[in-house]
Amino acid sequence: MTRLLVLDSGVGGLTVLSEIRRARPDAEILYLADDAFFPYGGLAEEALVARVVALVEESLRDFPADGVVVACNTASTLVLAPLRARLGIPIVGTVPAVKPAAAASQTKRFSVLATPGTVRRDYTLALIAEHAAGCAVTLVGAPRLAAYAEAELMGAPVPDADLLAEIAPSFVEADGTRTDAVVLACTHYPLLVARFERIAPWLVAWLDPAPAIARRVTNLFGESAADAPPAPAAIRFTSGRTPAPPLAEALAARGLTLARP
Repeated sequence: MTRLLVLDSGVGGLTVLSEIRRARPDAEILYLADDAFFPYGGLAEEALVARVVALVEESLRDFPADGVVVACNTASTLVLAPLRARLGIPIVGTVPAVKPAAAASQTKRFSVLATPGTVRRDYTLALIAEHAAGCAVTLVGAPRLAAYAEAELMGAPVPDADLLAEIAPSFVEADGTRTDAVVLACTHYPLLVARFERIAPWLVAWLDPAPAIARRVTNLFGESAADAPPAPAAIRFTSGRTPAPPLAEALAARGLTLARP
């Protein structure tokens, strides 16, 4: 049986987990919601690397996994190399979908909607330089959007006006063209995409990285056997909290049981 450790600073990585579960329902999964350190974008770079490396190494001692999925763009911009240097198992990161956006955009004008930490990383800028030549790319660091996504899943959605204030800079009209694609460069953001579609100033394609991550997992570990039974999946909150009823219901709907730290 394949065992996977999936982590994010909160519940945003559940968007990735859902795609992995769809692709590999036979994989046993422990999802680490590192809510004790949410949001990762608020940590200094050295502190973020130290936190994630220590958390993964500690978790692997009681859940020996075949691979680790870092379901967080902000963390992936920094921690993939250190994790790969220390661990002898595959590490799958979350990369902003810049290359698919450049290929899909008809106007050659698209935006990368991310956390402020992801926006300022050299990693993100290098992706744009390598894959988006000839495109007008707008980088948008949304300071509150990940927290709004957490609130949404916990049954406390913020008003449309608050969401619109975060995503509005992604919509640019200039030189006779306008944005026609938005890269969701934080795994929290697809939790809100139905609302984004409703309040957006105009129609755009919203690019979610989760399906690509699931494909990468399948490439590394193979596909499920046709007769393989579904495997268990659990979630562990590093704060040790008990989820409030709306979140508990959302977790149960995803087939997750609660694992204690």
